[in-house]
Parts: sequence; structure tokens; C-alpha cells
Amino acid sequence: MTQRTDLTLATAFSLGGLTLRNRLVATAHATAAVSDGAPTETDAAYWRRLAQGGAGMVITGGTAVAPESTLPQRYLTEAWRPEIKDAVRRRAEAITDGGAVAIAQLVHLGRETLGAGTYYAPVSAAAVRSPREATAPHALSTEEVRRVVDAFRVSAANSVQAGFHGVELHAGHGYLLAQFLSRVNNTRDDEYGDRIALLAQVIDAIRTEIGELPIGVRVSVEPGEHSGLGLDDLIELIPRLSAASPFAYVNVTTGVRNTYVPGMATTHPPLLESVARLRAAVALPLLVSQGFRSASDIERALDSGADLVGMARPFIADPDFARKVIAGEERSVRPCTGCNEGCRTFEPTGSCSVNPELGPPGAASRPAVPLLLTRPGSGTGTGSVAVLGAGPAGMECAMALARSGGTVVVFDRAREVGGQAHLAALAAHRSGWQKLVDYQRDQLADLGVRVVLGTSPTSAELAEYSQIVLATGAEEAVVPVPGELRTLTSTDFLHRYAEVVPGAPRVAVLDDGFGWWQGISAVESALAAGAREVTVITPGNGFATGLSPENRTQLMNRLTGALRVVAMSTVTSTTTDGVRLRHVLDGQETDLAADVLVTVGERRPSRPDITPADGQTVRAVGDCVVPRRIAHAVAEGRAAAEAVAARPL
Repeated sequence: MTQRTDLTLATAFSLGGLTLRNRLVATAHATAAVSDGAPTETDAAYWRRLAQGGAGMVITGGTAVAPESTLPQRYLTEAWRPEIKDAVRRRAEAITDGGAVAIAQLVHLGRETLGAGTYYAPVSAAAVRSPREATAPHALSTEEVRRVVDAFRVSAANSVQAGFHGVELHAGHGYLLAQFLSRVNNTRDDEYGDRIALLAQVIDAIRTEIGELPIGVRVSVEPGEHSGLGLDDLIELIPRLSAASPFAYVNVTTGVRNTYVPGMATTHPPLLESVARLRAAVALPLLVSQGFRSASDIERALDSGADLVGMARPFIADPDFARKVIAGEERSVRPCTGCNEGCRTFEPTGSCSVNPELGPPGAASRPAVPLLLTRPGSGTGTGSVAVLGAGPAGMECAMALARSGGTVVVFDRAREVGGQAHLAALAAHRSGWQKLVDYQRDQLADLGVRVVLGTSPTSAELAEYSQIVLATGAEEAVVPVPGELRTLTSTDFLHRYAEVVPGAPRVAVLDDGFGWWQGISAVESALAAGAREVTVITPGNGFATGLSPENRTQLMNRLTGALRVVAMSTVTSTTTDGVRLRHVLDGQETDLAADVLVTVGERRPSRPDITPADGQTVRAVGDCVVPRRIAHAVAEGRAAAEAVAARPL
């Protein structure tokens, strides 16, 4: 397909003497593939692959400027240390070798500890407690603030000497520079009581080290009464800062810690409607970021006045995002779903639920081993592969097989593809999973893979294939609760909540105690359908405890005032009017009025009992091995395809 040169996003852009090959920026994020504060070879490989995918500029994150902003695990890059320059140089060279402009984002966390048990006291402009922390920080003295300025200067010099083209100062998301910009947090009466003073001095100090190389400033529109940095504040502060201490570009985003990486409930770029207003107020190059995933939204931002558009997670899901979008091949982009799972947990490094090629250190991809149910044989069929199941695992397997030149047919007894991902996408605020389903379905169509829905193949039909991959998923078990109240499994409820809730406005959800999305989705779907009362009963010690901090914080913001939680309790029986609860510790029983009970049951493998033909190899992947998450399904589907392809048919 020919490149769409008519797109504004495909045109080059000049920034501080540098030329960006297009208007797409991979904004700051980090891999956590860092050892003792120094980036590793795994980290460099990640950035090289991303830059090769076509982004015009790549900004690396997770780079601290002072010891008090490090974490005990030391997976943030420690930019103030000259002895790690060689490791940082590998990172910079990886980006520049890929053809992108390389910018290092520098941050001081200030009062935000990221929830870690840090070695040092949190610090800030004043002793004003963050709503995300248990204690107020130490208020920096005037001399201590000057040391912060020097820390940024040294870190910037080290970064540029290691090969970065410039630096970006992180003055958003509630971190230290933002704390000084905030009219709520900065209550000082010295020179730094001027909200731009610290940031201006940092820019001036860095300028003495790096000359005319670009310095960018990232700011964020921060919600809530505790921030003191709304859009109006930024529109006032940015021009004043630029006049006092000129810099190359401003990067505007949204949110604070635990909200700046929005989940699936955010379906539209939050700043898109504000771009024109920002453009009118800001004379320097404008980079807008947050929630951009589609070419249409990117083009609209550029048409509204943005010079550059940034995103992070779409590049994690598909490092070729820029190349594909510019080439008009958006249909082939592996989509970021906004699930905030692998990319936010760092176990042990950053990963991605939908991208099986992103593995931990020492692995070329996410580790996955399909379950081999029969010994590999010589094969008696036609040389093709039957995949049973058109969920994430089965479709991923079929896609990879077709791309390798194999002949594959996909069967599913359901009348639509997607499996558990399609079910998850039916829930309120969880439509992001449908992006993965649509992508896999479209790829199968483009690859010419035959998909047979609404039926299960017979043994005779399966005998025609040399290899079989079972990807038949799992089914939710019924939780036995005696009584007369209408009771539905969470699976049934998600299929039918729009019709159930209007006639049963008081919904009780018996969660399994693991705090995962099955019960949460039942709650949010009930509320979306107009439920008057929703109560979660769980034997666990809390609600939504299995979610990442970002997902949990954003969920709680949506549910404020709408939900009651009864923890450490279970349902023993029901009546026509409600449910009887029993506390799991003291055994005390109480009654709760309800019109319908939704139960979250164990998901159990659903694996068909098939008799392999002589010499036929059968493998199982995904939930039909053990029910887990989509990340496992996608990785095992890909691994099964590789195992099939490794054996000549």
C-alpha cells in the first residue's frame, strides 16, 4: 500500500534545530529493565525496536535526577550518576539508530513515593500532604531547592553527553516541579513562591550545559480541588514561563498519579476538545498527548492546532504503530485496549497483554508453553491445522500460522468470535477488549483464514487435519445458593443486564473474593443499566483488590456514592425478597434486600473430548488449559503456532 503523504501527521517537523520525520511522538514511559539504576541491554533492545517502527521522536521516562526520587528496587534510571553514562548511551543510540529524535525525560518525584517504601523522606514545595500519601512531605528549604536545580542540571548534562538530543522536564502528574507550579501546594513566601521560579531556574541551569539543544516541558491538566493545576492555570503559567526562560516545546497531558494512565472507561482523548484553546494561548510548539489511538483523532488534534501528537501504550502494543498509521494500514495495528495490566505492573519489567513479542529480560517473547496432549506423529491428514476456538488464543494461533504460510481453519460453536474477550467487552466501561477481538477477526479475514462459526467439527472432519489446537476456553461454574431469589452467573448477567436490571433494580453481587473484573464488571454493568442499589458481598477483605493501582483508583472514582460493599461475608441462602449473609469470621447472619443475585463462580476449562486420529498432534492453549488472563491466551496461541510450524507438515 502506498504511503498517504496527504496526512499532516506524515510530514516532517523542525524542533530546536532537529528534524522529526513525522508528527507522531512516543511519549515518556519506562521498561523497568534497569539494574541498580542503569539501563540494561533488554532496555536498549526495547527502544531500538520502538524507534524502528517509525515514531518521529521518542521520549524515555522513568529517569530520576536525585537519590530521594529512587525506589528500593532501583528500576528507575539514576541520571545524576556519571558512571552509568555508557548504559544510558546504549539507550540513546538504540533510538537514534532507529531514525528517531531521542529525548530523555527527567523527573523529581517530590512528595509522590509511587507507593513504594522509599529510603528517603518525601519532599515538596510545602508540607502539604498528597491525597495519595499517608503523610505530609518535608518542605524544602531555599538552599535545598537550589540543590534540586543543580540535580536537574547535572542529570541533563549526563543525558546529553550520553547521546540524547535533548531533555524533557516532567512538570506534570503531581510530581515535584508540578507541586511548585500548583497554587494549592506552593504556599512558600521565599523566591520560589513565584510558581514558575523553580522551573525557570531549572531551564536556565540546563541551558548552560546543553546550549541550544531542545528542552521540553511536560505539564498536565490535573483534576480535583487538591491539584491547583487546571487548564486555566496552565494557560496562565506556560506563556509566562516561556517568556522568562524560553524552551523548545510544551507537552500537555492530563492526570496525576493513578489517573494519568486512563483505563478502558476513557474512550476519547481527554484533551482533544481543548487543543484549539491551548493553541491560542501557547506560541511555542505544542505536543498534546493522552488517549490518542486512532488516525482520525490524531488528525483532528493536528487540524485543531497541535504540532505533535504523543502516545505511549499504543507503541507498547505495536511498535510499528507510526509506520502503519502513516502508510494507511491502521487496520493492521495491534491495538492498545487500555487494560493497564502488563504495562503497569512491571513484573519483573514492563509487558503488554496484547503483544506476545514483549518478553522479560533474557526472553525473545513472553514465555508460553502450550499443553501437548498427544505425542507428535507423522500425521495422516491433509497437512492443514484445525484450531478449535475463536477466542484470543485461537485467533492468535491462526493468525501466526497463516502468516507463516500454513493452512489453517478455525472452528467455534459460538456464532461470533472473541470468546471471553467478547464477553468482557459486553460490560460497561470495558469495550476496549472488543478492539482486540476486531483486530484478530480482521487479520484472519485479510489472511484468508476460513472461520466456521455456530458448529463443532465431527471426529471425521477433524481426522482430515494433521494437527489440532484446542483453544476452547473456559466456562463459569454455577455457585449453588439455595432459595427463591432469581440468581444468575456473572456470565449470564453480562449477556442480559440491560433487560434484567429494569425489572430488578436492587442487585446483589456475590464476588469470589479475588477482586477481579468478573464481579467488578457485573457491578458497573448493573449501574449502567440503571440499578437503584448495588451491593457487593465478598468473603475477601475488600473490593477490586486484584486490580492495578491505576485501574482501582479510576474505578473507585466512577463508583463513589453508588455502591455498598459487605466484606468478609458470603451468601448462605435467598428468599423472594433478598439474601441472607453470614460473616466468615464471627458467623453473624444478616439479611439484605435484593431483587436479583449475581454470582461470580470459578472458571473451569472447557476442553472437548476428542479422539485423535493416528499420528495426529493435539495441543491446548489458553483457558482450556487453566483459566487465566488474555495475556496468557495470546502468548500461548502464538507459541502453539510456532510449535506447529517447527514440525514440517
